[in-house]
Amino acid sequence: MRVENPPLTAEPLRVGVIGLGHAGVSHIEAFNSNPRSFLVAIAGNEPERLGALSKQYNIGSIASDWETIVARDDLDVISIATPNVLHHTIAIAALNSGKHVFCEKPLALNGQQSREMVEAAKSNNRILEVDFNHRRRSDIQFARSWLESEGIGRIYHSRASWKRRAGIPGIDSWFTSKESAGGGALIDLGSHIIDSLLFMLGEPRVLAVSAVTHGELGRAGYGGMDRSSKSIEKNNFAVEDLASALLRLSDGSSIALEITWASHAVDDEDMSFELLGVEGGLRIFVSRYAQQETLSIFGDRGGIPFTLKPEVHVTGGEVSLVVEDFIEAIFSGNWSNHRGVFALHRSEILDACYKSAALGKEVTL
Repeated sequence: MRVENPPLTAEPLRVGVIGLGHAGVSHIEAFNSNPRSFLVAIAGNEPERLGALSKQYNIGSIASDWETIVARDDLDVISIATPNVLHHTIAIAALNSGKHVFCEKPLALNGQQSREMVEAAKSNNRILEVDFNHRRRSDIQFARSWLESEGIGRIYHSRASWKRRAGIPGIDSWFTSKESAGGGALIDLGSHIIDSLLFMLGEPRVLAVSAVTHGELGRAGYGGMDRSSKSIEKNNFAVEDLASALLRLSDGSSIALEITWASHAVDDEDMSFELLGVEGGLRIFVSRYAQQETLSIFGDRGGIPFTLKPEVHVTGGEVSLVVEDFIEAIFSGNWSNHRGVFALHRSEILDACYKSAALGKEVTL
């Protein structure tokens, strides 16, 4: 059913959440804590967990399948927190039934699915929002403002990474299945890093990618978040635990990207952004989700190098902030800029990285 010129929704928004894992609970908590939304229903195929969550958050309706929730006519929003393989199918059904969609990242398994989701949001005049919550961190927000107001000259190169020593999530779960997840460390962690960096840079387009991927540690049984054992069977690890890429951007600049779920190295849950400009540099380094002294700004005055350490106490990064923006956008009535287009570009970049790694050559977008 195609929805033409839908009316604005009355408060509070009626929400159904699909998925009961860590992401699902984050979505439930975010919508539950917002006074402009009301949790009507949740869905998942774990009966005990489904019952426990419905009781904990006083949710009146539960279902074991997502179709039941999407088919309801008393919901305004569908929140998707399932394995990646289901994002596209659920979102298309929800948008076609006249509901706004809040989707866990990544948008979908690949660029083609993401494009279809964006087109469905446009054709049904509904909002499609993606949970890129790291860009809401106050240090990243400060950096974006600083670059716009003060600047560091023309930014010609950036380095960005998220590195874990032993951080493969669910080493025997859907996370390590190419069919279910679409990829490994790159699509899981890299989507956040790419999004946050492009946000700080002012949304230049990525034009070309040269990438490599490796899954050596995962296939050998190392690198799981549970470090007590090598639980994975040989050759059952079907995705990458390390990805490295050089990205060429529309403004002539470049990005060096490195993402690891696992490596025998000192880095352990470290996120880093380094922006190199002609007049200065900016670095955000976050070790194990640190909340202080993450931001540094570098420059040169009269031949003397200097370093600034702005006092930015790190807040934000929570899913609730993305949900708040999502809800505000719905009530604003201006939906045309909330169709997931920026998330589609992230999916296209990931596609190009995986294609480049498979072909062993640079790929253009």
